[in-house]
Amino acid sequence: MHRYQAKFKMGKGKRLIYGLVAVFAFVVVSFNFSLTATAAAKHYTQLQFAPLPEIKLPKYERFVLQNGLVVYLMEDHELPLISGTAMIRAGSRWEPADKVGLAGFTGAVMRTGGTKQHSGNDLNQILEERAASVEVNIGEASGSASFESLTEDAETVFGLFAEVLREPVFAQEKLDLAKTQAKGGIARRNDDPDDIASREFRKLIYGKDSPYARITEYATVDAIAREDLLQFHQKYFHPNNLILGIVGDFDSKKMRSLIQAKLGNWARNPKFTKPTVPEASSANKGGVFFVNQPQLTQSSVLIGHVGGKFDSPDYAALDVLNGVFNGFGGRLFNELRSRQGLAYSVYGLWSPRFDYPGMFIAGGQTRSDATVQFVKALQAEIKRIQSQPVTAEELARAKESTLNSFVFNFQDPAQTLSRLMRYEYYGYPADFLFRYQKAVAATTAADVQRVAKQYLKPDNLVTLVVGNQTAIQPPLTQLAAQVTPIDVTIPSPQARN
Repeated sequence: MHRYQAKFKMGKGKRLIYGLVAVFAFVVVSFNFSLTATAAAKHYTQLQFAPLPEIKLPKYERFVLQNGLVVYLMEDHELPLISGTAMIRAGSRWEPADKVGLAGFTGAVMRTGGTKQHSGNDLNQILEERAASVEVNIGEASGSASFESLTEDAETVFGLFAEVLREPVFAQEKLDLAKTQAKGGIARRNDDPDDIASREFRKLIYGKDSPYARITEYATVDAIAREDLLQFHQKYFHPNNLILGIVGDFDSKKMRSLIQAKLGNWARNPKFTKPTVPEASSANKGGVFFVNQPQLTQSSVLIGHVGGKFDSPDYAALDVLNGVFNGFGGRLFNELRSRQGLAYSVYGLWSPRFDYPGMFIAGGQTRSDATVQFVKALQAEIKRIQSQPVTAEELARAKESTLNSFVFNFQDPAQTLSRLMRYEYYGYPADFLFRYQKAVAATTAADVQRVAKQYLKPDNLVTLVVGNQTAIQPPLTQLAAQVTPIDVTIPSPQARN
């Protein structure tokens, strides 16, 4: 699940310090390696490793200001750096259908457009002089505003961060620039076949008009005005709709005072209510779809269906199922790559989301003339994991891989704090990850087969191929009598809904 968690950004100061540490570590490791290189090599099965240490959450505190702002503080004095992130309950899934792109523009121009006290260029200069950063981004399901600075500059940088949150002016010229850049992205969106496959597959799973699949077009970009950004900000940016987390080299008492001084007088919105999460349902329950790209020499393949959420009682077993499918030694790697030689990379993944159903998705890239064989082999492996119980060796490998990777969820305090904030944002218990860890350890082979039978739907797989129609031999009609073409032609800038 660590793939889906937000991370605090690493600024220039931290990159410089970590870079020096990395160079020193490389020299030490190289020296040690030279001393041991002549030692007798052991087979990997003979290697022994110490048990992983018990993971404990670093000390932190949580409190709520009178205006409703939730605050997490976690001291970390290893480096003279402070970073923070505010999570905002806002996202593109709540933007109007005729103005797709509004949330992203709001986040970008909040920062580039400056504040009532500092222009965007002034912000750039002040921050660059201090090797600091302030950034804003609004994604599908949440928004984030972040800052990072040296300890000595924390008060100045946090003040700018508060200004960006509270008083953005959305300068028209910065919005115009952002819209121009967005149009450039639209023009290039068919350059990468994997991007095409990912984008069109979401449309097939959720529906092209779903807030989880719709995309920006020239028409939706043109429909967005500066007033729309102002209204979006006014609707969602309130202290009682934010979670703020700060980690680093500070004294908690002094940081509390700084937060109170910069954000404590920000008036709450007593009428604000959490927006309703849009429904996500299955738009197609099967079918073969094709995007013709004559210039390609290989095919990008995706198959799958609607999946589930992290709070499923079977999430841990489904994640172990992922381990059986994937990685070196996984069923897909062994069968489709090693034995049949159909692909360099292949995967199958139960990919949940926090508050709406994710997807089960499998796929990879294969030669044009192997496309049909590759799809059939994927389908066969999905059915096989339902009918053929996993072996003790497969189960052990999948569980060990999952449990051993658990430590990487706590590589640094900032990552841990980000996870705590995200759990609160989505209404999950603070110890959710530890419950998941215990559930993985308790998963049996029978559990894996049970969830494979219950959650995987081989008869409802949506299949999408992006490739060269003339080079795909045998043709895709060997997979289904009807193959539905998908037109990915980009509507012209003059088009209007």
